[in-house]
Amino acid sequence: MQPMTTLREIRRRARNVVGPFLGLTAVVYFGYHTLQGDRGLFAWWRVKQEVVQAEQDLSFLLAENDRLEHRVRQLRPDRLDPDMLEERSRIMLNMGRDDEVIVFHHRS
Repeated sequence: MQPMTTLREIRRRARNVVGPFLGLTAVVYFGYHTLQGDRGLFAWWRVKQEVVQAEQDLSFLLAENDRLEHRVRQLRPDRLDPDMLEERSRIMLNMGRDDEVIVFHHRS
């Protein structure tokens, strides 16, 4: 076989291989980024989990905020709750009665 014929044969076979190779490369590239990219399925799932966690945190914080607002309202001068005043004064003065058992609870 002559070198020119060999070169033609290589070019002919390369034409049959290059197209499918480029197509396969494109499919693999887009398939990978569909799953792993910044906007891929795994990233979407991770963001979805973060949203669920943030919603749970928000509901907890809103409930805590409501609880604290209720306690503050009970200590306002225009409608002072005697039980709340007694509780706060005992805590602030670190006092209790002789017949009481005090359990300290540290909040973190």
